[in-house]
Amino acid sequence: MENALLVGLSRQMALARELDVIANNMANVNTNGFKTRSARFNEFIMPKASADSFKPADKPLSFVIDKGTPIDLSQGAIEYTGNPLDVALRGDAFLVVQTPGGDRYTRAGSLDINAQGQLVTQSGQPVLGDGGPITFGTAETNPRIAPDGTVSSDQGQKGRLRMVRFANPRALTSEGANLFGSAAAPLPAGPEGRLEPGAIERSNVKAVVEMTRLMEVQRSYQSVANMLSKADELRSKAISRLADQQA
Repeated sequence: MENALLVGLSRQMALARELDVIANNMANVNTNGFKTRSARFNEFIMPKASADSFKPADKPLSFVIDKGTPIDLSQGAIEYTGNPLDVALRGDAFLVVQTPGGDRYTRAGSLDINAQGQLVTQSGQPVLGDGGPITFGTAETNPRIAPDGTVSSDQGQKGRLRMVRFANPRALTSEGANLFGSAAAPLPAGPEGRLEPGAIERSNVKAVVEMTRLMEVQRSYQSVANMLSKADELRSKAISRLADQQA
């Protein structure tokens, strides 16, 4: 009886984790450059415990363990804005931004110029070029970004956006503010790293798919909850009958 409760609890914990992932996807359905994640789980066979405590080798217990939340790097829809500082990334390239914790990576190409004249993300982090942050003078006008990442103004070229890629992009970790971190060093994006000026890449979250997943997970969670409730009720009845017999 206790084993059934433990197995059900492991399943509920996995479903709760999946609900968190779905909720985060839904919350970012309108976040530029956001990449959806999905929950993955593995079966874990308990080496000693079993469904029948008298025959531990006959029916080993199977639990659910968290395998991770892989990222879906499929291209989001491209939306043209006409803003000269908006860039949509195509392919598997990322922009590099400067943060207090070191370099981080993003697909959100809605850029701006801060009070110090630096090219920054919407969250205020400087966007790095090949030689560091890209800065405009107070008298410069007509900032623009070319498809190869070259940043210019009316006074000429200011630098070139640093674009990178990863040998294993699915190992990227989400760090909030639409930024990714990586334990592995990035690689140059190469000629495949191209930008779409005057446009942004929308989130690749498919709201209908996520809503369907949400309903399926909720039904599964409720089903497990009902099973646990019945198992607990059977346990209580068994204890009550045993007490009656001993009395």
